[in-house]
Amino acid sequence: MNDRPMNPYLAGVLLGLVLLLTVFVTGRGLGASGATKSVVVAAVGAAAPEHAAANPFYAKLVGPGHENPLKAWLVFEVAGVLLGAFVSGLGAGRLKVGTERGPRVSVRGRLLFAAAGGALFGAGAQLARGCTSGAALSGMAVLSVAGFVTMLAIFGTGFAFAWFTRGLWLPGKAKR
Repeated sequence: MNDRPMNPYLAGVLLGLVLLLTVFVTGRGLGASGATKSVVVAAVGAAAPEHAAANPFYAKLVGPGHENPLKAWLVFEVAGVLLGAFVSGLGAGRLKVGTERGPRVSVRGRLLFAAAGGALFGAGAQLARGCTSGAALSGMAVLSVAGFVTMLAIFGTGFAFAWFTRGLWLPGKAKR
């Protein structure tokens, strides 16, 4: 069992090969936020079909004449990512329940930061019409200016936010 993470350069090359293979096989790049939208659309269509039919957003995606949103290839991609992560964690002996955090932040605080960050990133992905993998990674692969701007914005914002919150990860008095 290997407890060390993968070399980031090797992981980058492998990710590039996966992107190339995805474009070759599907004719499209990678993406993940579209899968979330497909799941939400399918859930609303199943739970409240009248509402979905009356709402312009849902009406163009569900109902008669439309394929089930769960058959979108992005849903299968994300399911494969989750399954692959589970198998990888199992094979590396890293499969455990826990919350990674710095010594100066509580478990609750860490989970609140993670939930807030996830919600902001999800909202941003919808506003930008794509997530990191769709807008940035796939966009950069086709030399799209928007892809480069998206990647710079994501990493720039992450770097700036990390600078302000770095004290939570530095050694010192631990919170419980």
